[in-house]
Amino acid sequence: MTVMILGLLIFLGVHSVRIVADDWRSAQIKRLGVLPWKGAYSVASIIGLALAIWGYGQMRLDPTWVWFPPMGLRHAVSLLMIPSFILLVAAYVPGNHLKVKLGHPMIIAVKIWAFSHLLANGRLGDIVFFGAFLLWAVFDFRSARRRPSPALQTPSMARTAITVVVGLVAYYLFAFHLHVWVTGVPVM
Repeated sequence: MTVMILGLLIFLGVHSVRIVADDWRSAQIKRLGVLPWKGAYSVASIIGLALAIWGYGQMRLDPTWVWFPPMGLRHAVSLLMIPSFILLVAAYVPGNHLKVKLGHPMIIAVKIWAFSHLLANGRLGDIVFFGAFLLWAVFDFRSARRRPSPALQTPSMARTAITVVVGLVAYYLFAFHLHVWVTGVPVM
């Protein structure tokens, strides 16, 4: 579990710079330039995520069970992941109603993803992994709501419909084809 925790600290730590040191972040971007900052940020994020995922897989080889969730909660996860995928897509499609209304749909998607996976997984490593993401998302959402909102495009129904359709397709592809490949665990 040590590798997983190290990966989480790196990945979530990099993603927390704006929460805890926004002025320092701005100074570094000014000093280094936007592209070098994004490059260093991306490399650190990829390393942290890779370690967290690898450590998570290793943790599953010798799990410590805290509780045994009822099978029905796996179905709840499947249902909760539908809005999570739609909100994830909403973060990237400009001019959709979800992004305009919610402001930070990706962070909400992470909250839903982490919370739903906490419901259906009872190993200590699962609780640490998904709990860390949920805790980070709560603090990040709070921090993001305090920052001035950028000007957003006027939303259109067409862009919102595209967001929902792409989110549903992404959900279908991940749930029924990629989840097993990525996690080794079937959705149901």
